[in-house]
Amino acid sequence: MLLRSRKVALSALTAGILGAVSMGLSPAMAQTSPASPPLVVVPGPAGTFQQNFNPFSKALVGTMGLIYQPLFYFNPYSSKVSPVLGTSFGWSKNDKTLTVQLRHGVRWSDGKPFTAQDVVYSFMIRKRFAQLDTAGVWQYLSAVKAIGQYTVQFQFKQVDVPFQWYILGQTPIVPEHVWTKVSNPTTTLNLHPVGTGPYMVNSFNPEEYTFVANPHYWAGKLAVHEIQFPAYSSNTSIAGGLVQGRIDWSSIFIPNIQRVYVNANPKTNHYYFAGGSTLMLYTNFKDPLLRMLPVRQAISLAINRQKINAADYHYAPIANAFDMLGRTTKGWLSPALANQYKGALQYNPAKAVSILKKAGFKKNSSGIFVSPSGKPLSFTLQVVSTYSEWVAMASILSSELRSVGINVTVQGESSSLYGSNLFQNHQYQLAISWTDTGPTPFYAYYAMMYPNLPSNSENWSNPTTTNLLNTYLHTNQPSVQHQVMNSLEGIVARDMPSIPLVETPNWFEYSTKNFIGWPNASNPYAQGGPWVSPANGLVVKNLKPAN
Repeated sequence: MLLRSRKVALSALTAGILGAVSMGLSPAMAQTSPASPPLVVVPGPAGTFQQNFNPFSKALVGTMGLIYQPLFYFNPYSSKVSPVLGTSFGWSKNDKTLTVQLRHGVRWSDGKPFTAQDVVYSFMIRKRFAQLDTAGVWQYLSAVKAIGQYTVQFQFKQVDVPFQWYILGQTPIVPEHVWTKVSNPTTTLNLHPVGTGPYMVNSFNPEEYTFVANPHYWAGKLAVHEIQFPAYSSNTSIAGGLVQGRIDWSSIFIPNIQRVYVNANPKTNHYYFAGGSTLMLYTNFKDPLLRMLPVRQAISLAINRQKINAADYHYAPIANAFDMLGRTTKGWLSPALANQYKGALQYNPAKAVSILKKAGFKKNSSGIFVSPSGKPLSFTLQVVSTYSEWVAMASILSSELRSVGINVTVQGESSSLYGSNLFQNHQYQLAISWTDTGPTPFYAYYAMMYPNLPSNSENWSNPTTTNLLNTYLHTNQPSVQHQVMNSLEGIVARDMPSIPLVETPNWFEYSTKNFIGWPNASNPYAQGGPWVSPANGLVVKNLKPAN
């Protein structure tokens, strides 16, 4: 799940950053010896902190990944699976039994041994307290059992191989000997968390909390001995802290980042904005005009994605014709399809007009194309009114489409009404939104094209795509999975269920002043944002002293 960035007015933000730098604005933070500097982490604006380290709730950043860990990490950039508390897993009994081997010698931060019973308990507590089961694992599982100290088996009600990601990579494991003493795990703030991760809570106040290295951490000694999380109230002040070298790790939008941040100290100041999910122009198939392929093709060809990208400081790579998941499609794209549809999303307004004319559309006196049955190509485009980058994109789309004879009226909505219209009631014509994410493109395709899902806001229904998705659900064979994805990619590129725009960047700024070993374009071993778990645990594990 990727967080949505919300930009403030760009020119004001840029000016504010430079002003913050010149005035030296900074929050109070603990002093440490230069020989052993802390890692200073500011994921984003926070104001003041509310103490909460409950992994079953909206806990403070670092709770997940740095204190509590899942069994494995699924890297969406490479589809590689890295062992965490588990070491291996496999399917059996017609792909309805998932067996996991656990890491030996792991201890909780209080020194107690980690065993298979802790894993079983971490799932059973979700069954006992249904509010904790936000991923709905017990809709899929029938039983979880320990086999000795280091083996766990998950019994599925029906075959659903892709759901292994939620079981293995999205569920934090908690210590049974601690949580059995918690009367209500849904409300506890868990002020003294006990985990298997690399860090423990050291101190907390509303303006800063700190972690220290877990002496029992299973991977051994860490180069980063202390992590500080100071509170900053705005992107402007965070950017100022980054420029001045007071922050090591962040995840914010910075306009003109090369000039503002990198050029301030090119030797140490870096960023890596890998593509996350794909930002889509959703088309609702309830509308008979949008159900027509020539209309969707014309809309796509009339969009100047380079202009949209420029409005976003060129941070968002242009999507491809079958891209619903940004960087995650790497290794899953068919070379033949990539070549066949190369340039399919290029700006070509003349071709857009030609396609509509060939389909029998004619312009009326207002210059708007009208269908053979007399219906004008006139639509509303819904966006969240407070997402300034979406509003800017929508304005560009409206202008570009109007120039070829398609009228689009931008309709800003509150986030709640927008979400209800798009994902519950499906009451819209066009809308800008992100796609679901996961370790392979399947998760986006499934969310967008499987019948009767709330996430299938386009109301797409096609027996061929449904059968392909079901085939993927029922196999753990990589060769079959790739065959399915190649077929789905071809359908997406040809039939265009919705229209890809650009990839959404995952904001990630880092400094090599004190530590090296960060993920980057040449070595994307993990997602970079400090709020992304369990990737954040892999990142700190990989850091080494700069000197």
